[in-house]
Amino acid sequence: MNLISLDIRMLRSLISVVETGSITETARRLGRTQPAITLQLQRLEELTGKQLFEHGGRRLILTDDGNMVLTYAKSILRLHDELISQLASQEIEGQVVLGTPDLYAAFMLPQILSVFKKSFPRVQVELNCALSTPLVGLVKRGDVDIALVTRMNDFTGGQVVRREQLVWMTGEQSTAHQERPIPLALLPPGNIYRDYAIDTLERANLRWSVACVSESVGGLQAAAFAGMAVTVLGRSALVPAMREIGPNEGLPPLPKIELLLYKSSGATSKAATALHDYLAHYLRLDEELSGRGAPIELG
Repeated sequence: MNLISLDIRMLRSLISVVETGSITETARRLGRTQPAITLQLQRLEELTGKQLFEHGGRRLILTDDGNMVLTYAKSILRLHDELISQLASQEIEGQVVLGTPDLYAAFMLPQILSVFKKSFPRVQVELNCALSTPLVGLVKRGDVDIALVTRMNDFTGGQVVRREQLVWMTGEQSTAHQERPIPLALLPPGNIYRDYAIDTLERANLRWSVACVSESVGGLQAAAFAGMAVTVLGRSALVPAMREIGPNEGLPPLPKIELLLYKSSGATSKAATALHDYLAHYLRLDEELSGRGAPIELG
Protein backbone atom coordinates (compact mmCIF):
# COMPACT_ATOMS: atom_id res chain seq x y z
CA MET A 1 0.00 0.00 0.00
CA ASN A 2 1.38 3.40 -1.00
CA LEU A 3 1.22 5.94 1.79
CA ILE A 4 0.25 9.50 0.90
CA SER A 5 0.51 12.70 2.89
CA LEU A 6 -2.18 15.36 2.61
CA ASP A 7 -1.28 18.98 3.22
CA ILE A 8 -3.59 20.48 5.84
CA ARG A 9 -3.88 23.62 3.71
CA MET A 10 -5.42 21.57 0.88
CA LEU A 11 -8.07 20.27 3.26
CA ARG A 12 -8.76 23.78 4.56
CA SER A 13 -9.26 25.02 1.00
CA LEU A 14 -11.57 22.11 0.15
CA ILE A 15 -13.80 22.86 3.13
CA SER A 16 -13.92 26.57 2.34
CA VAL A 17 -14.75 25.98 -1.34
CA VAL A 18 -17.65 23.72 -0.38
CA GLU A 19 -18.89 26.14 2.29
CA THR A 20 -18.75 29.22 0.06
CA GLY A 21 -19.49 27.56 -3.27
CA SER A 22 -16.82 29.74 -4.80
CA ILE A 23 -13.10 29.59 -5.47
CA THR A 24 -13.08 33.39 -5.70
CA GLU A 25 -14.49 33.77 -2.19
CA THR A 26 -12.23 31.04 -0.82
CA ALA A 27 -9.19 32.80 -2.29
CA ARG A 28 -10.29 36.05 -0.62
CA ARG A 29 -10.90 34.37 2.76
CA LEU A 30 -7.63 32.46 2.78
CA GLY A 31 -5.50 35.24 1.34
CA ARG A 32 -4.53 33.24 -1.73
CA THR A 33 -4.93 33.69 -5.47
CA GLN A 34 -7.62 31.82 -7.37
CA PRO A 35 -5.04 29.79 -9.34
CA ALA A 36 -3.42 28.72 -6.06
CA ILE A 37 -6.75 27.39 -4.73
CA THR A 38 -7.51 25.48 -7.93
CA LEU A 39 -4.00 24.01 -7.89
CA GLN A 40 -4.53 22.85 -4.31
CA LEU A 41 -7.75 21.08 -5.28
CA GLN A 42 -6.11 19.55 -8.32
CA ARG A 43 -3.25 18.29 -6.17
CA LEU A 44 -5.71 16.87 -3.63
CA GLU A 45 -7.43 14.90 -6.39
CA GLU A 46 -4.06 13.64 -7.63
CA LEU A 47 -2.98 12.50 -4.16
CA THR A 48 -6.27 10.79 -3.28
CA GLY A 49 -6.71 9.32 -6.75
CA LYS A 50 -10.37 10.35 -6.58
CA GLN A 51 -12.50 12.82 -8.50
CA LEU A 52 -13.83 15.15 -5.83
CA PHE A 53 -16.04 17.41 -7.97
CA GLU A 54 -18.34 16.95 -10.91
CA HIS A 55 -16.95 19.25 -13.60
CA GLY A 56 -20.17 20.24 -15.33
CA GLY A 57 -20.22 24.00 -15.74
CA ARG A 58 -19.14 26.40 -13.00
CA ARG A 59 -21.34 24.99 -10.24
CA LEU A 60 -19.48 23.09 -7.52
CA ILE A 61 -20.94 19.61 -7.03
CA LEU A 62 -19.20 17.07 -4.80
CA THR A 63 -18.98 13.47 -5.94
CA ASP A 64 -19.56 10.64 -3.46
CA ASP A 65 -15.79 10.40 -3.03
CA GLY A 66 -15.69 14.16 -2.54
CA ASN A 67 -18.26 13.96 0.24
CA MET A 68 -16.25 11.22 1.94
CA VAL A 69 -13.02 13.26 1.76
CA LEU A 70 -14.90 16.35 3.00
CA THR A 71 -16.23 14.49 6.05
CA TYR A 72 -12.76 13.35 7.06
CA ALA A 73 -11.25 16.73 6.19
CA LYS A 74 -13.55 18.48 8.66
CA SER A 75 -12.57 16.06 11.43
CA ILE A 76 -8.87 16.30 10.60
CA LEU A 77 -8.95 20.08 10.47
CA ARG A 78 -10.80 20.36 13.78
CA LEU A 79 -8.28 18.08 15.50
CA HIS A 80 -5.37 19.83 13.79
CA ASP A 81 -6.47 23.27 14.99
CA GLU A 82 -7.13 21.95 18.49
CA LEU A 83 -3.65 20.39 18.58
CA ILE A 84 -1.97 23.57 17.34
CA SER A 85 -3.83 25.55 19.98
CA GLN A 86 -2.74 23.12 22.70
CA LEU A 87 0.87 23.05 21.49
CA ALA A 88 1.12 26.82 21.21
CA SER A 89 3.68 27.96 23.71
CA GLN A 90 1.54 29.54 26.37
CA GLU A 91 4.54 31.50 27.63
CA ILE A 92 4.81 33.34 24.31
CA GLU A 93 3.03 36.59 24.90
CA GLY A 94 3.38 40.25 24.15
CA GLN A 95 2.41 42.87 21.61
CA VAL A 96 3.60 42.98 17.99
CA VAL A 97 3.05 45.91 15.64
CA LEU A 98 2.35 44.71 12.10
CA GLY A 99 2.41 47.27 9.31
CA THR A 100 0.84 46.69 5.91
CA PRO A 101 -1.17 48.56 3.26
CA ASP A 102 -4.93 48.30 3.75
CA LEU A 103 -5.16 46.28 0.53
CA TYR A 104 -3.33 43.36 2.13
CA ALA A 105 -4.95 43.88 5.52
CA ALA A 106 -8.38 43.51 3.93
CA PHE A 107 -7.85 40.77 1.36
CA MET A 108 -4.78 38.75 2.25
CA LEU A 109 -4.26 38.65 6.01
CA PRO A 110 -7.59 38.08 7.81
CA GLN A 111 -7.57 34.26 7.66
CA ILE A 112 -3.84 34.02 8.43
CA LEU A 113 -4.17 36.31 11.44
CA SER A 114 -7.26 34.41 12.61
CA VAL A 115 -5.35 31.11 12.65
CA PHE A 116 -2.35 32.81 14.26
CA LYS A 117 -4.56 34.13 17.06
CA LYS A 118 -5.82 30.61 17.79
CA SER A 119 -2.26 29.31 17.91
CA PHE A 120 -0.85 32.15 20.00
CA PRO A 121 -3.77 33.48 22.05
CA ARG A 122 -1.54 35.59 24.31
CA VAL A 123 0.09 37.52 21.48
CA GLN A 124 -1.60 40.84 20.73
CA VAL A 125 -1.21 42.04 17.14
CA GLU A 126 -1.57 45.77 16.53
CA LEU A 127 -2.27 46.50 12.87
CA ASN A 128 -0.81 49.68 11.37
CA CYS A 129 -2.17 50.35 7.86
CA ALA A 130 -0.12 52.68 5.68
CA LEU A 131 1.49 52.81 2.25
CA SER A 132 4.53 50.66 1.58
CA THR A 133 7.21 53.36 1.36
CA PRO A 134 6.57 54.96 4.77
CA LEU A 135 6.16 51.51 6.33
CA VAL A 136 9.66 50.45 5.29
CA GLY A 137 11.00 53.55 7.02
CA LEU A 138 8.96 52.76 10.14
CA VAL A 139 10.18 49.17 10.37
CA LYS A 140 13.81 50.22 9.85
CA ARG A 141 13.45 52.79 12.65
CA GLY A 142 11.85 50.20 14.91
CA ASP A 143 8.45 51.91 15.12
CA VAL A 144 6.89 48.87 13.43
CA ASP A 145 8.02 45.33 14.30
CA ILE A 146 7.02 43.57 11.08
CA ALA A 147 5.92 44.96 7.74
CA LEU A 148 4.35 43.28 4.72
CA VAL A 149 4.74 45.66 1.78
CA THR A 150 4.86 45.93 -1.98
CA ARG A 151 8.38 46.00 -3.35
CA MET A 152 9.18 49.40 -4.84
CA ASN A 153 12.11 49.95 -7.18
CA ASP A 154 14.31 51.57 -4.53
CA PHE A 155 13.62 49.09 -1.69
CA THR A 156 16.49 47.12 -0.18
CA GLY A 157 16.33 44.18 2.18
CA GLY A 158 13.20 42.29 3.03
CA GLN A 159 12.19 38.75 2.14
CA VAL A 160 10.12 37.98 -0.95
CA VAL A 161 7.16 35.95 0.32
CA ARG A 162 4.68 36.22 -2.51
CA ARG A 163 4.10 37.39 -6.08
CA GLU A 164 0.77 38.97 -6.96
CA GLN A 165 -0.67 39.44 -10.45
CA LEU A 166 -1.85 42.99 -11.12
CA VAL A 167 -5.12 43.32 -13.04
CA TRP A 168 -7.33 46.07 -14.39
CA MET A 169 -10.64 46.30 -12.52
CA THR A 170 -13.82 48.31 -12.77
CA GLY A 171 -17.45 48.09 -11.68
CA GLU A 172 -19.49 45.13 -12.86
CA GLN A 173 -21.61 47.29 -15.20
CA SER A 174 -18.98 49.95 -15.91
CA THR A 175 -17.76 50.86 -19.40
CA ALA A 176 -15.05 53.23 -18.15
CA HIS A 177 -12.37 51.16 -19.90
CA GLN A 178 -13.93 52.07 -23.26
CA GLU A 179 -13.62 55.82 -22.69
CA ARG A 180 -10.81 57.88 -24.21
CA PRO A 181 -8.91 59.04 -22.36
CA ILE A 182 -9.30 56.12 -19.96
CA PRO A 183 -10.21 57.47 -16.49
CA LEU A 184 -7.98 55.93 -13.82
CA ALA A 185 -8.31 55.54 -10.05
CA LEU A 186 -4.76 55.37 -8.70
CA LEU A 187 -2.67 55.34 -5.58
CA PRO A 188 -0.55 58.48 -5.00
CA PRO A 189 2.67 59.11 -6.98
CA GLY A 190 5.58 56.91 -5.95
CA ASN A 191 3.56 53.69 -5.81
CA ILE A 192 4.47 50.88 -8.19
CA TYR A 193 0.80 49.99 -8.86
CA ARG A 194 0.39 53.50 -10.27
CA ASP A 195 3.69 53.40 -12.15
CA TYR A 196 2.86 50.10 -13.84
CA ALA A 197 -0.64 51.25 -14.82
CA ILE A 198 0.60 54.44 -16.47
CA ASP A 199 3.67 52.87 -18.08
CA THR A 200 1.61 49.99 -19.53
CA LEU A 201 -0.91 52.37 -21.09
CA GLU A 202 1.84 54.65 -22.41
CA ARG A 203 3.61 51.75 -24.12
CA ALA A 204 0.30 50.69 -25.69
CA ASN A 205 -0.29 54.27 -26.93
CA LEU A 206 -3.55 54.53 -25.02
CA ARG A 207 -4.63 57.92 -23.71
CA TRP A 208 -5.46 58.14 -20.00
CA SER A 209 -6.43 60.65 -17.31
CA VAL A 210 -6.53 60.56 -13.50
CA ALA A 211 -10.09 60.52 -12.20
CA CYS A 212 -9.32 59.57 -8.58
CA VAL A 213 -6.29 59.51 -6.29
CA SER A 214 -6.61 57.66 -2.99
CA GLU A 215 -4.22 56.25 -0.40
CA SER A 216 -6.94 53.76 0.51
CA VAL A 217 -8.09 50.79 -1.52
CA GLY A 218 -11.62 51.75 -0.45
CA GLY A 219 -11.35 55.00 -2.39
CA LEU A 220 -10.14 53.21 -5.51
CA GLN A 221 -12.94 50.68 -5.24
CA ALA A 222 -15.56 53.40 -4.74
CA ALA A 223 -14.50 55.08 -8.00
CA ALA A 224 -14.60 51.72 -9.81
CA PHE A 225 -17.97 50.71 -8.29
CA ALA A 226 -19.47 54.02 -9.44
CA GLY A 227 -18.28 53.47 -12.99
CA MET A 228 -16.09 56.56 -12.76
CA ALA A 229 -12.78 54.86 -13.41
CA VAL A 230 -10.64 51.82 -13.99
CA THR A 231 -8.23 50.85 -11.22
CA VAL A 232 -5.27 48.50 -10.85
CA LEU A 233 -5.10 46.09 -7.91
CA GLY A 234 -3.82 42.61 -7.14
CA ARG A 235 -6.12 39.84 -8.35
CA SER A 236 -6.76 38.75 -4.75
CA ALA A 237 -8.66 42.05 -4.26
CA LEU A 238 -11.29 41.21 -6.90
CA VAL A 239 -14.61 41.37 -5.04
CA PRO A 240 -18.28 40.98 -6.02
CA ALA A 241 -19.64 43.92 -8.04
CA MET A 242 -16.20 44.41 -9.60
CA ARG A 243 -14.81 42.63 -12.63
CA GLU A 244 -11.42 42.07 -14.19
CA ILE A 245 -10.80 43.63 -17.60
CA GLY A 246 -8.76 41.34 -19.83
CA PRO A 247 -6.71 41.97 -22.98
CA ASN A 248 -9.73 41.00 -25.12
CA GLU A 249 -11.39 44.23 -23.93
CA GLY A 250 -8.57 46.44 -25.11
CA LEU A 251 -6.33 46.90 -22.08
CA PRO A 252 -2.78 45.50 -22.14
CA PRO A 253 -1.68 42.88 -19.59
CA LEU A 254 -0.01 44.04 -16.39
CA PRO A 255 3.04 42.50 -14.66
CA LYS A 256 3.30 40.78 -11.29
CA ILE A 257 4.55 42.57 -8.21
CA GLU A 258 6.52 41.14 -5.29
CA LEU A 259 5.52 41.30 -1.65
CA LEU A 260 8.31 41.78 0.87
CA LEU A 261 8.29 40.84 4.53
CA TYR A 262 10.47 42.97 6.81
CA LYS A 263 11.36 42.42 10.46
CA SER A 264 12.83 45.21 12.53
CA SER A 265 16.29 44.56 13.97
CA GLY A 266 14.85 45.49 17.36
CA ALA A 267 11.95 43.02 17.14
CA THR A 268 13.68 40.21 19.01
CA SER A 269 10.77 38.94 21.10
CA LYS A 270 9.41 35.43 20.68
CA ALA A 271 6.04 36.95 19.82
CA ALA A 272 7.50 38.95 16.91
CA THR A 273 9.44 35.94 15.65
CA ALA A 274 6.33 33.75 15.81
CA LEU A 275 4.26 36.20 13.77
CA HIS A 276 7.02 36.77 11.23
CA ASP A 277 7.53 33.04 10.66
CA TYR A 278 3.78 32.43 10.45
CA LEU A 279 3.33 35.08 7.78
CA ALA A 280 6.33 33.87 5.78
CA HIS A 281 5.04 30.28 5.87
CA TYR A 282 1.48 30.97 4.73
CA LEU A 283 2.24 33.68 2.21
CA ARG A 284 4.74 31.45 0.38
CA LEU A 285 2.05 28.94 -0.55
CA ASP A 286 1.49 30.38 -4.03
CA GLU A 287 5.18 30.00 -4.85
CA GLU A 288 5.20 26.42 -3.60
CA LEU A 289 2.25 25.53 -5.84
CA SER A 290 3.53 27.20 -9.00
CA GLY A 291 4.47 24.92 -11.86
CA ARG A 292 2.31 21.95 -10.79
CA GLY A 293 0.18 21.93 -13.91
CA ALA A 294 -2.95 23.56 -15.16
CA PRO A 295 -5.64 24.33 -12.60
CA ILE A 296 -8.97 22.59 -12.66
CA GLU A 297 -11.81 24.82 -13.83
CA LEU A 298 -14.18 25.66 -11.02
CA GLY A 299 -16.28 28.78 -10.50
